[in-house]
Amino acid sequence: MIDSKEKLKYYLECDRIALGIKKKRPSFIIRGAQQEIWRFEIILRKLEYCTNCHKNLVIKSVYRFLFSRASIALGFTIPINVFGPGLSIAHIGTIVINSNSRVGKNCRIQTGVTLGSTNGSGKSPKVGDNVFLGDGCKLIGDISIADNVCIGANAVVIKSIDEPSTTWGGVPARLISQSGSGLNVIKATELYKETLK
Repeated sequence: MIDSKEKLKYYLECDRIALGIKKKRPSFIIRGAQQEIWRFEIILRKLEYCTNCHKNLVIKSVYRFLFSRASIALGFTIPINVFGPGLSIAHIGTIVINSNSRVGKNCRIQTGVTLGSTNGSGKSPKVGDNVFLGDGCKLIGDISIADNVCIGANAVVIKSIDEPSTTWGGVPARLISQSGSGLNVIKATELYKETLK
């Protein structure tokens, strides 16, 4: 959770690295999916900071407005304070995340992904670090996903995955490989630490 200016800078930098962007600031001239996603993630992080730390209602209102507009334009239903640092949204398109979900650092998320609860319970998935969520996968209910797990395209996960560094797919999801998310995720938090040395 972003609870200081230092953490805001850390999250913003990790997200930039995870998206594979070399520039330090988004371009206001160049348009494209990657630039729009990056702008969305910056607004997301600044709204998290304002919500958690700021008392100025005007600043909060401005970022809420910008966040709402960007969310609608890109098709994202991503609440604040859900994703850890190093978030990488791969494409513009529908993504639906329940506000009670929690996702660790260095998550790579594709289009059509849903993290939701069942029967209005409010209990949603808890996802570990370095997890890849493939196109159209659904994680539903009070479940947990171990670190370094890869969830394949269109998989439906309704039970906890306790085995780290594995790949799961199918409906309902089952183990399909002992290799994890290593090839699909940029470990931005580790790369960020290397830049400080």
